[in-house]
Amino acid sequence: MKHKKLLKKNIPNKLKILNDPIYGFIQIPNSLIFDIIEHPYFQRLRRIAQMGFSNLVYPGANHTRFHHAIGCMHLMQKAVRVLRFKQVEISQEEENALCIAILLHDIGHGAFSHALEHSIVNGISHEEISLKFMKKLNEVFQGQLTLAIEIFEGKNPRKFLGQLISSQLDIDRLDYLKRDSFYTGVTEGNISSDRLIAMINVKDDELVIEQKGIYSVEKFLIARRLMYWQVYLHKTGLVAENILVNVLRRAKELAGEGVHLFASSALTYFLKHPISKTNFTEETLEMFSKLDDYDVLSAIKEWVHHEDKVLALLSAMIVDRKLLRIEIRHEPFKEIYIAKKREKAMRKLHVSEKDVHYFVFHQKISNQAYTLEIPIYILNKSGNLKDIAKASDQLNLQALTIPVVKYFICYPK
Repeated sequence: MKHKKLLKKNIPNKLKILNDPIYGFIQIPNSLIFDIIEHPYFQRLRRIAQMGFSNLVYPGANHTRFHHAIGCMHLMQKAVRVLRFKQVEISQEEENALCIAILLHDIGHGAFSHALEHSIVNGISHEEISLKFMKKLNEVFQGQLTLAIEIFEGKNPRKFLGQLISSQLDIDRLDYLKRDSFYTGVTEGNISSDRLIAMINVKDDELVIEQKGIYSVEKFLIARRLMYWQVYLHKTGLVAENILVNVLRRAKELAGEGVHLFASSALTYFLKHPISKTNFTEETLEMFSKLDDYDVLSAIKEWVHHEDKVLALLSAMIVDRKLLRIEIRHEPFKEIYIAKKREKAMRKLHVSEKDVHYFVFHQKISNQAYTLEIPIYILNKSGNLKDIAKASDQLNLQALTIPVVKYFICYPK
């Protein structure tokens, strides 16, 4: 009898409640989702920053992809409850699949989010890596993620299910705008996700917003635009992320030449092997699942003392926050201006013409708050659908459909 009681005590309680600083208590709905969260692939998200180097600008922006994924799952549960209340049929299996799909939508993000996609892993996006992780987890959980994968890939016949995962007003955006606004303290991005979810409905298999929610959608689009210019494309964050990309590119170049570099086994694997979509094997996925921000930061701290001058200088810029200068304009920079900056940098840093591109580089950035190709539909009282850009009486909403392009150049101070 005692033995049976002891066994009962050792069974984990999988109906956990988490305390989130934004939404309060979040309930894990069932044991399958609990086990997915417990899996090492998902736990890795605790060690991936949601906003890369934004904490160099906004010191509070230290939240992780783990926070974001759990928040998305919570909002998805709310969205399902709202739609069911409005007589939209969603089965228990579909609800479960939606929660799993949104929980895992970012699982393929690499260390410091987008930096890896442009340096040591090429030609494969984080969405494609997310799908690889989901398929692997589907094997682990004996096919229980099949419907979630179908919805994630946009292959489910019920269109609105996919739109909850990926659209211009999806659950992902509803969480990250509110969460990133909270942790950065940038109040312009603070949207009412509760109000927006309360206003969702389904018409002709399209996810729509009811007429009463039109002003909440307007605020959402304007908040998104402001968050991009104030936070996601902030000049300091841009410089830091591009320096990190250059650090990793330089490290990969040196590793390819046989130069010894301090790095974890996971980071060493990606520095020594050229990785792209065509050779992203199961072994690559396993190594990717062990790579996080900690690997990159610990390596960069050591590389400050490396004998390669370029790697050491770039690494010190990140560690000491002594970044390059950045200039942003609405027109492209003239080649003669770029050439002058390169010459100056070569003299100042004593680097060769071959290596100066690590310290002087230029790119363009763009921000389009709303895309007409993937509309947000407003459901009016007579039951008709209208694109938000036409339904809104806000003149500047039409302006948000036009991409704003800017050009920047970085060079030593």
